[in-house]
Amino acid sequence: KLEELLQANQPLMTVYVLKDQLKELWYAPSEDEAKQRWQDWLNLAMSSGLAPVQQFARRLKGYVEGIIASAVYRMNTSVLEGMNNKIKVIKRMAYGYRDNDYFFLKIKAAFPGKVR
Repeated sequence: KLEELLQANQPLMTVYVLKDQLKELWYAPSEDEAKQRWQDWLNLAMSSGLAPVQQFARRLKGYVEGIIASAVYRMNTSVLEGMNNKIKVIKRMAYGYRDNDYFFLKIKAAFPGKVR
């Protein structure tokens, strides 16, 4: 009975393993390592024998440059989300401001950036 269950869930287990393997691509320490991980994952996906996985891998090929760039440029949207929320708060507080210039000065003051 256990052998039947394992055999029935073999494609699902393969997809889970490939999913975890693909996640590792985003955490590559260098661009070369990311390229190697992509190539390894692509080979595994294409040799999996699962048509949906192969179709997904072919679709993902068009985005591979951006995915690999994440190994070099460690950025995510959480910083942008925080900045947008802070600007919204400034905007609510700015209800009585007479001109947009002052509003933009308040935004610039809230995000001083890196000192050169």
